[in-house]
Amino acid sequence: MKESAIKIENVEFNYGHLKVIDHVSLEIPKGISFGLLGSNGAGKTTSIRLMVGLLKPNKGNIFCLGREPSPANAVNTGYMPQLPSLYNELTVRQNIDFFAHIYGLKNAQQRRKRVDEIIQLVELMPKRDVSVVQLSGGMKQRVSLACAIVHQPPLLFLDEPTVGLDPELRVHFWEYFENLTAAGTTLVISSHTMDDAAHCRQLAFMREGKIIAQGTPAELRAAVGKPDASLEDAFLFFIRHGEVKSNVQ
Repeated sequence: MKESAIKIENVEFNYGHLKVIDHVSLEIPKGISFGLLGSNGAGKTTSIRLMVGLLKPNKGNIFCLGREPSPANAVNTGYMPQLPSLYNELTVRQNIDFFAHIYGLKNAQQRRKRVDEIIQLVELMPKRDVSVVQLSGGMKQRVSLACAIVHQPPLLFLDEPTVGLDPELRVHFWEYFENLTAAGTTLVISSHTMDDAAHCRQLAFMREGKIIAQGTPAELRAAVGKPDASLEDAFLFFIRHGEVKSNVQ
């Protein structure tokens, strides 16, 4: 079994009297893409916010790269929120440069080189000096991704990263995600689309704050008992039949 990048132990989280995360335990190996799949309101975004340290669990423990999540450990993680958290009045380059600086890239020359590399990677060089407010939704997604990966973190959290992207750009994103995991980066990706889920090495199906199934896409499809079962079939199967977890890590 690979060494764990993330370990979650019996975590609960409430918003007031509403239980949003309900006794979740999870272990994610290093160097893979791990998908949290579920409908809106299943607890995916809250789970990611707990893992990056923006929220604290009411009960249980979370360890990311062996440490409890906190702003002090942010240099080891990247976070792309579902809605881009960008400075609209700043240009593409200025936004990415700002995040590079706060993530610890202090040397101006090295930072400038890295920012240019990332702008080229997300194919926004012609828009590098354009204010973010003037960009399309898909372009803002690319800037948001660039801000999350500019410091080359070993652990990357992506909350619905392909929502609103056209098919060509979605493919481009996934090609890059696969290159990241091949280089050893651990990706935790939330999604409600089966297309995104199919790209992940391992998955956890979430429903009403609980993990109802966990395993590889192939294992989850096989559990349905039909040779042509899809991930959507598997998700519906586990909703009907309750919690089942794979032993594969």
